[in-house]
Amino acid sequence: MWENVITHFQTLEQRPLERMAILVGGLLFFWIIEGAVPLLPLRYKKNKLQHAGVNFFFTVIHLIIHTLLAILIIKLSDWCASHQFGMVYWFNATVLAAVIIGVLALDFSSWLVHWVMHNTALFWRFHIIHHSDTNVDVTTGLRHHPGDSLLRGVFFLLLIFVSGAPMYAVMIYQTLVVLATAFTHANINLPKAVDKALSYFLISPNMHKVHHHWKRPYTDSNYGAVFSIWDRLLGTYSFLDTKELRYGIDKNFPEEKDENILKLLVKPFQKLEE
Repeated sequence: MWENVITHFQTLEQRPLERMAILVGGLLFFWIIEGAVPLLPLRYKKNKLQHAGVNFFFTVIHLIIHTLLAILIIKLSDWCASHQFGMVYWFNATVLAAVIIGVLALDFSSWLVHWVMHNTALFWRFHIIHHSDTNVDVTTGLRHHPGDSLLRGVFFLLLIFVSGAPMYAVMIYQTLVVLATAFTHANINLPKAVDKALSYFLISPNMHKVHHHWKRPYTDSNYGAVFSIWDRLLGTYSFLDTKELRYGIDKNFPEEKDENILKLLVKPFQKLEE
């Protein structure tokens, strides 16, 4: 059975329709759940569908960029295998160990690039588009400016290079992060005890919503994508009661423009508003 799982993910990159089905299925599932048990009463500029349309525009660009980056990902993973380069090969890892090393390394790349974008003025200009959403729901997860998407791809490649992650580990992680992104951004009201229990190991919805709180230092915390261990180990974990949440950012972008696609696209190239 384990061999079948590995074979399935080893070739998943060659089945784009199946990958798209995972993405769309995750979005639809949590879209339905957040409609049934919402965490917060969101106040869309016009309606939920128009808000989703703005975010899907950026989602399509994000997917195009990462489809092109997939060529580099495959070539780099194959290069690591042929040259026995990276932690997987240095430690002579078993298949299971290779999955663990690869998944953890790639999840660390997600944490690291996120931290860099918040702590580097140039990269924050691009990442601000994600945080400008004043109504965080399942569609917010892939609302990334193209510059943001490219930087994520660079760090992803860097950690493949360091870890030597084989393609089956890469695809397992990409499947996990797609589902986790939908889950953590969805406007769903989990029982607090369940959310807290999840947050000791995984990024829970409430934990990530703190990251979308409008005011620092909460905005600059809880950077993780799938696993919460990086925030807890590296001192970037924070907690805020959901009753105190307010989405958006306290400077740099006007809240009334958070659904203006043209404004969102050009903002990184303009002077940031204080």
